[in-house]
Amino acid sequence: MVSMVNHVVSQAKMARAILRPVLTSRLPLRAKLSVYKTYVPSRLTYAAPAWYSLCSPAHWSKLQVQQNVSLSVLTEAGRYVWNDVIGRDLQIPSVEEFVVGLARRMFDRADNGPHRHLHNIVPLHTRPPDATGRPLPLVRSYRRDRDAG
Repeated sequence: MVSMVNHVVSQAKMARAILRPVLTSRLPLRAKLSVYKTYVPSRLTYAAPAWYSLCSPAHWSKLQVQQNVSLSVLTEAGRYVWNDVIGRDLQIPSVEEFVVGLARRMFDRADNGPHRHLHNIVPLHTRPPDATGRPLPLVRSYRRDRDAG
């Protein structure tokens, strides 16, 4: 998943670089936030329900860093303002929360759709170790999260 995360990070950086004049302009914060929501998160989370849970925590943090940098540029926040505070004030979910929401909506559509072969597509078991005997990264059970929430 290293190449996928690196590709997604480079796409987000490129989008942020192209949008820098807009994000640092004197537009109202609401307009800048709308532009951000249109371009940057879609690049950070492209097909994320399929690959996000296979990434290591280091890769998760790389994605979150890209979101934090974008929000700091957008708000022109000082260097000592916590990223959590910026995200909370702008009501922007973390990358992980956003991906979990995407996955929940995707699996809900599959469960409630007309295609019977897509119903209950999420496995309810844990992953076995790989060929070397090491356990694979923990796969989050979106179904379990969805049923609990």
